[in-house]
Amino acid sequence: MAVKIRLKRMGSKKKPFYRMVVADSRSPRDGRYIEVVGTYNPLINPAEVTVKEDLILDWLSKGAQPSDTVRNILSREGIMKKHHDAKYTKK
Repeated sequence: MAVKIRLKRMGSKKKPFYRMVVADSRSPRDGRYIEVVGTYNPLINPAEVTVKEDLILDWLSKGAQPSDTVRNILSREGIMKKHHDAKYTKK
């Protein structure tokens, strides 16, 4: 099963709000998901992002692939750097 970390659209028309979810790559965008790992609200300036860092790092270590947008959001939050450091530093 290929697992992705991606955005699930919530909110009403013209007022998007997103949940960051871990889902099977074959499920539809707003369909079934495994776990909610954060939220993203682009309407506020600057955009409001809340993430459950420990859950995201856990899923990334298990092999979950973030979508391009989620990768950019996680990079801005510094989580991708932590994942990279944990993966490639010698113990």
